[in-house]
Amino acid sequence: MREHGVPMADERRNADLWWPTLGLVVCLLWSFAVTAADMASPAEMLAEVNGEAITAQEVDKSLGAPLAKLEEQMFMLKRQRVAALIDERLLAAEAAKRGISVRELLAQEVTAKVDAVTDADVDATYAELKGQLQGDEPSVRAQVRSLLQDRKLAARRQAYLDTLRSQAKIVVNMKPPKIFRAEVGTEGAPFKGPATAQVTLVEFQDFHCPFCQRVQPTLAQVVERYGDRVKVVYRDFPIDQLHPQARKAHEAARCANDQGKFWAYHDVLYAKLPKAGAEELIAYAQETGLDLPQFEQCIARRTHRDDVQKDIDDGIRAGVTGTPTFFINGRPLSGALPLQAFARVIDEELARAP
Repeated sequence: MREHGVPMADERRNADLWWPTLGLVVCLLWSFAVTAADMASPAEMLAEVNGEAITAQEVDKSLGAPLAKLEEQMFMLKRQRVAALIDERLLAAEAAKRGISVRELLAQEVTAKVDAVTDADVDATYAELKGQLQGDEPSVRAQVRSLLQDRKLAARRQAYLDTLRSQAKIVVNMKPPKIFRAEVGTEGAPFKGPATAQVTLVEFQDFHCPFCQRVQPTLAQVVERYGDRVKVVYRDFPIDQLHPQARKAHEAARCANDQGKFWAYHDVLYAKLPKAGAEELIAYAQETGLDLPQFEQCIARRTHRDDVQKDIDDGIRAGVTGTPTFFINGRPLSGALPLQAFARVIDEELARAP
């Protein structure tokens, strides 16, 4: 089990960096495809344990999420490369029209049209970044000036490419991969939003996971942006190997849910992460206005031990391998993602909704 971080990168700028990995992704996808093709039917028995069958359908369901992720990665890599090739051909065609080289074209339309970085620009950025850059002040200022000039060149190059694209007839026939939807139950789980919302966002999280803590403001933005159109459901997924005390925090949050204050207790747990000793859990209950005797009895009896374990088991069956992991109408996302990542999928689901 692991916790998910999120790399952030511009698609076109990193297309060439990602391209060498495409072969590996294709091989992995081909391996999955060959395995699936070898299965005669979903009911085929692949193994047997003490008379209990393991079927092809069961294996396919468990591979659904990682296979969908590989397909999405391959699609993104192809899309990045197609975008780069479109740009290359537009530049080559324009250069040929003018009877000059691509290098000369870029010099005329990009380099020559970028203003020099001003001392005021350098001063402002230096004040912002001086704690992150090493070296004496003159060398750091030189780095800042070079960085800002590169940004101006990149912005001008992209603006010029956008102009060329607007003047050309471009047809992209790429079809996104088939949408995979995992079967993720929500019965009995704490949720906020209308029960009949068009979109259900199920989150598998660990109260002691720093990436889970990091994504909380983004989830609040999702709720604020979509309101009654989205239902947010919380499922427990404490990772004992990484956070030995987290399971107790999850059981405590379930006890708070018994008194109708799950989300208030949830917010305190993330705010105080990772403090979750027995005394601290009770202090959080007092802070959120819970009935302390009832809460303490619930904790002592471990009333919700089986409920937490059921969530973990359900998550594993759905393909959860780390936290935070989300399912938007069954579509998996993982990591401390930005708002745009959630919005893209939610908007697609809302467009599909009747």
